[in-house]
Amino acid sequence: MDEIYKSLVNREVPLAGVGEFAPIEIGRLSVWPPVVLAPMAGVTNWPFRAICRRFGAGLYVSEMVTARPLVEGRAKALMLAEFGADESPRSLQLYGVDPHYVGRAVKWLVGEGAVDHIDMNFGCPVPKVTRKGGGSAIPVKPRLLANIIRAAVQSAGQVPVTMKFRMGIDDSLLTYEDAGRIAEEEGCAAVALHARTAAQLYDGEARWEAIARLKQRVKTIPVLGNGDIWEAHDALRMMRDTGCDGVVIGRGCLGRPWLFRDLADVFEGREPSDPPSLGEVVDIAIAHATFLCQWAGEDQAMRMFRRHSSWYTKGFRGSAKLRARLMQVTALAELEDVLRAADPSEPFPPEAMRVPSRQDRRPPKSLPPRRLPRKSPDRRHPPRSTSTPPP
Repeated sequence: MDEIYKSLVNREVPLAGVGEFAPIEIGRLSVWPPVVLAPMAGVTNWPFRAICRRFGAGLYVSEMVTARPLVEGRAKALMLAEFGADESPRSLQLYGVDPHYVGRAVKWLVGEGAVDHIDMNFGCPVPKVTRKGGGSAIPVKPRLLANIIRAAVQSAGQVPVTMKFRMGIDDSLLTYEDAGRIAEEEGCAAVALHARTAAQLYDGEARWEAIARLKQRVKTIPVLGNGDIWEAHDALRMMRDTGCDGVVIGRGCLGRPWLFRDLADVFEGREPSDPPSLGEVVDIAIAHATFLCQWAGEDQAMRMFRRHSSWYTKGFRGSAKLRARLMQVTALAELEDVLRAADPSEPFPPEAMRVPSRQDRRPPKSLPPRRLPRKSPDRRHPPRSTSTPPP
């Protein structure tokens, strides 16, 4: 890879040595390279996962599916829970605030043979979710957190259950160490920490030192790190700096699914290739849009693809005008015509390799003061129960 595509912080980072890193062992799953696609709402449906999988192995997790609508058989939830015909392993992220529905959803997924892995979402920072005590606010209530995890684990049988969470609500209410301990005690197969608080959303820099602290606290299951992995060498730095067992890739792969190829290369001790030219990016984008049409139908797919159009074309010359045209397309053929009109020989812009932090922005509160406990969370852990979730 040309040096222009490496940030200064990564130019002296050595490639992985032989035997330096190990596969992530998640129950019966062995994941190599130690890379997981982060669940992202409205993004990590099977068409996007299929595109990512073309570039390298790893564990590719679905976008979040809510437990109660899934149990009730609602069409949208069932659609989000779909996998590609050849997709393996099948990894689904489940969200719920009621242990009853979480248990029932897991039983159904496992009973149908629909999944090989279930990830529980306790990291959503969206204010409309956290204001109701959900998402990243759940770990503030350790008893509820334990009950939800227990319902999932007991209903999953041999299917491994993992959980993803944030550092806490804000710097005055950090819950990640207790959340990791509860996950370990309740039988989770691994935990993943996004090293930001809910109040930060995606602003500022991820605090990798929290991942290192969690790794010191959680001893018997893998600890995965998430936050600010924009280049493959970032993953090597995170694992070396924190001692974590694997990395979770979120925004870094948006519009750049070839990041998984680069990750596979660095973990095998190979220097990554240069990013693709605009013409190659267009080929990837059209393949992605075609999969979306197969899954959601052309009308809906074209609306869904608008955000991806922005990500794929970011940083290229004239991309603002190109994106304005792409926002108007209503058919796959029209999308292809617009994209093919761009100069295919244009090299990938180095400035698009990394999204800058926005540290100067004041982060919004994720919970209004009246709903936010201002004392440390209850660290008492409920006794383990041998009862199964209600049918």
